Amino acid sequence: MQETKPHRQQKRARFVVPSRSDSLLRNFTELIGGPLGKHSSPGKLSSGPYTVERVLIVLTVVAALLAVLAKEYCRVNGWQTPGQFYATCYSDFPELFKNRGLGDGIFPFFTQGSLFEYPVLMGIIAGITALMVPGQGVGSERILGYFDINATLIVAVWMITVLLTARINKRRPWDAAMVAVAPGIILAGFINWDMWAVGLLALGMYFFSRDKLMLAGVFIGLGTATKLYPVLILGAVLVLALRSGKLRTFFVTAGAALVAWLAVNLPIAAMNPSGWRYFFEFTQERPAGYSSPWFAYNLVADRVQWTQMNAATINSLALYLFILACALIGALALCAPRRPRIAQLVFLIVAAFILTNKVYSPQFVIWLIPLLALARPRWRDFLIWQAAEGLHWAAIWMYLGQATSGGSVQHNIDMSYYVLAVGLHMVVTAYLMARVVMDIWDPAQDPLRVHGEDDPHGGPFDGAPDWLRIDLFRPAQSLLPWSSAHRAAEPRQSSERR
Repeated sequence: MQETKPHRQQKRARFVVPSRSDSLLRNFTELIGGPLGKHSSPGKLSSGPYTVERVLIVLTVVAALLAVLAKEYCRVNGWQTPGQFYATCYSDFPELFKNRGLGDGIFPFFTQGSLFEYPVLMGIIAGITALMVPGQGVGSERILGYFDINATLIVAVWMITVLLTARINKRRPWDAAMVAVAPGIILAGFINWDMWAVGLLALGMYFFSRDKLMLAGVFIGLGTATKLYPVLILGAVLVLALRSGKLRTFFVTAGAALVAWLAVNLPIAAMNPSGWRYFFEFTQERPAGYSSPWFAYNLVADRVQWTQMNAATINSLALYLFILACALIGALALCAPRRPRIAQLVFLIVAAFILTNKVYSPQFVIWLIPLLALARPRWRDFLIWQAAEGLHWAAIWMYLGQATSGGSVQHNIDMSYYVLAVGLHMVVTAYLMARVVMDIWDPAQDPLRVHGEDDPHGGPFDGAPDWLRIDLFRPAQSLLPWSSAHRAAEPRQSSERR
């Protein structure tokens, strides 16, 4: 007779309720009866068909429909200059389809003699989606078809990114609503293929949080082959590995990322060396891009007759400032009283890269949205930031409309207002960085650690004791691997973990 076992009730994850933990959302819930009571136990009972992830998908679908409506003028009237700027519906997809030969059968990197100013995997995505458009030539119907195909795939990647953000932190899945309804993604998600890199980095961070370092590295490498910024996560992994002594974590993750990146790039570099090099040469030689601080400076310098900065000068200054910012972030990670969370460090590094880089395309805002949802899920700060980015969004298209139409300032936005919008974007981004730094230095302010968690996104770093910690104010209290204080601290940290 087969042995039977009593049925056990499946345990469900207990959630951190947004209406309890966020003062802004608590005020909004007054319209529907107030915040959830303190004696309720969300996550213990089944929610029926309205699970968190299903609601997040519905929110993403609604946001995606708004994103399509934002491009409707161009979908109906075509992507023509300056109308596409005044209607704020510009997209790189039609531009590249017409002017890079995608509509004429040129496949980036694979067609000899073709030049494409993006990394390899992004060029492959651009080429494959061009092959999916029926017909021939670059007529308006094929241009619209190319936009719609890419927009549809981006919505799918957007949904995956939302789900991954929710699953990276099981106790706070509702924080992924920031990604689902982000105005920045609604406005900028269909400009370029950046969402693919965002999704690949989200996959990397998800597998890292599950201690699957090889898979995490593979997706980080693939993300870097799509857009360079995902490689910046390895800087955060390195300093946390030093802080915790888990150096193998860095070497395994970075090694897998390097192998994945080489697997994509080496065949292209061997097959089409000049085409493969063009992205790096273009990046090095291009002047300051729209909305970067360097471009804003040159605009002001031109008006007040100062000396403008050339590409070489900007390259050097941008690199030195970014290195300085990374050094300060690394020092913060090693000197903070408690080890920072990985999402906090990744957000700081990527934000520093955005503020110092010589290019700030409008779609770069989507890089930071999932990272902020993990680093500092506070809706008040999120909405202030998104409002500032929305003003910048409107300003850049109005400025480009004036620049391409040759119209008078009377009927367009003046350069000074555009520069102010760029400055506002930079100030608010720096404000978010300052708030994250404050959370790192005082974990009592951290929205995640206030509930007793350590680093739910940190994978092997979650709950790890310190191996290296530097106390700048009391050097004798520093924890160094070779010191006697380190040996004395080990049993104390082990007991604290228990």
